[in-house]
Parts: sequence; C-alpha cells; structure tokens
Amino acid sequence: MLLLFIPIGITVDLAEKVGKILENKAPFGEVTAYYMDFTVYFANLLFPLFLFLSVIWFTSKLANNTEIVAFLSSGVSFSRFLRPYLIGATIVAGFALVLGMYLAPIASQGFNEFKFKYLKKNKQVQKTRDVYQQINDYDYIYVSNFIPKQNMGINFTYEHLEGNELKYKIFADNIRFIEEDTIYRLTNFVKRSFENGVETIEKERRKEMKMPFELEDLTPVEYAAETKSYGELLKFIEAEKRRGSPNIGRYEVVLLKKWSLPVSIFILTIIAVAVSSVKRRGGMGVNLAFGIAIAMIYVFFDKIFGVMAEQSNFPAIIAVWFPNVIFGILAVYLLQNAKR
Repeated sequence: MLLLFIPIGITVDLAEKVGKILENKAPFGEVTAYYMDFTVYFANLLFPLFLFLSVIWFTSKLANNTEIVAFLSSGVSFSRFLRPYLIGATIVAGFALVLGMYLAPIASQGFNEFKFKYLKKNKQVQKTRDVYQQINDYDYIYVSNFIPKQNMGINFTYEHLEGNELKYKIFADNIRFIEEDTIYRLTNFVKRSFENGVETIEKERRKEMKMPFELEDLTPVEYAAETKSYGELLKFIEAEKRRGSPNIGRYEVVLLKKWSLPVSIFILTIIAVAVSSVKRRGGMGVNLAFGIAIAMIYVFFDKIFGVMAEQSNFPAIIAVWFPNVIFGILAVYLLQNAKR
C-alpha cells in the first residue's frame, strides 16, 4: 500500500508545485531531499490507514476464496484466527512508534524548511512583532520586531527579577546573534541595575555578551514541535508553558499523537478484520468501499478535534484520543458481530 500510494502522492504534489519550484530555482538536490522527507512525513501520518486498507484487501481475498469459512469450520476460533493480525499489528505499531518518536521529526524538519523556503516564501512562519517571552523564573525579554533572516531583534528589552524585585534591566536599539562566536551584539546598550535602593546606569555604544536564552526562544517557528524527538518535545513544551505560549495546545497535540497513532493501528486492524472477514455478494469492492468510508470518517474526526485543540482551549488529550475511543467502541461491536 505504501508503494502504491506514496508515488501517487509525490506525483500529485509535484504537479501542483512544479511551477513554484522552477520559479524559485530550487536546486535539484534539495527537491530530491524534500520528496524523501515528504515520503517519511506522510507515511508516518497515514501509516494506520495504509495498514487498515491492506488488512481489508488481504482478508477480503481470503473471504472471497472461502478460506475463512474453512478455518472456522475446522474448529479454529475467531480469536485464534485474529491472533496473527494482532501480532502483525504489534510489529507495525512498534515500527510506527519509533518512526514517530525519532525519524519523522527529522523528516519534518527538512520538509517544512523546504516548504517555507521555496513554496511559501511570503508566508510568516513565526511571530515577528511585539514578541514578549518569559525565559525562566527570573528573566523576561521583549522585542518590538524580530527579523529571522538577519537574526536580529529591534527595540530589545531584558528584565531580571528576583521575587517581585527588579534587579536590573537592559535596553538596546537592536540585538543580533553572531553565530560564529555564539554571542549577542547589542547596539546602544543601556543597563540599569538596582541594589539597596541605589540605581546604577551603564552605557555602551556596542556591547557583546552571552545571554541565557537561545535565538529560537524569541519566536519558535510554527512547526517547531513537529521537528523534535520525544524527549526534546517534552522539554520544549515545559519551557513554552513557563513562557505562557499561546500555542501549547498545538504542541501537546503533536506530543500525544506519537502515542495515539500506534494504538489506532490495533483499533483499525480489528475493524478491518471484522468488516472484511465475511464473504459479500459485491466481493472485495464492497469491503474496500466500506473501509475507505470508515477511514475518511476517522481522518475527519482526527482533523476536526486536532484543530479545536490548536485553536482554542479544548483539552488536547480529549482531541487526540476521542477518535480512538469512538472507533475502539466500534471495533468491539464489529468484532462481536463477526464472531457470531
């Protein structure tokens, strides 16, 4: 199923985007790398659905050849008949778990970087105006405008508090990150320090110094969560919660889907076996049509609740697991009917 759908997906995507790729003169090597990342990125997202259709096709073939009737008539229970499917689903779920935890984030990085570099050049990929962030329990930063291409922030302010007391505050017309030296350069630097009611002012035309934050702390890109492995994502979400980020729902959806996708493999496998193990008058076509309809409904629920969690205060855990709960109940119902 992967070999069938991925080339079709690449062909359709290339036909849609070839104009922009040629217009923006994307190098052939980068286009090739993009479609390799494209393959891993979408294979990870659609893995359970590919397995679902595969099981329907294979089981329908057995049913049409009256082989399932032969199995059950010889004394094999339906549970025993189901066991190889569950073993296969376990192997696939383990692979999907590793893919989602560690391999898909790497592919997502390349996929999104190419997309915003060549295909969506004018789209804003991160917040750039009035950026205010809490870095940790003591430090706050602000820039009125952030220019990602130049690694520079305009009208920079840095505050360090201990308890409710302001210890010092730094102002600069702009702040620029110098990659080769891994330091920050501040222009028209002013530092106001407060100690025992006494204010000290320090001024410099240009100041180079280390700062207790990374450049991405200013404005993480909108797809930041997708590019991090599981451990990195946990730390990233905790840091974003401390900063009061408005995108926590989006990040938690990405985190929880790393666990929900492998579980959905078992649920969809059971549904597929239950639906296609009965020989029907219309043959395999009826089973595939029914299976595709269920798959579309599953994707619809997944997308709707995912967007609700990203765009509102709807709990991410409900948004991610609700489709699995609903289809888990459906799987149990269909399995009981199939056994009868």
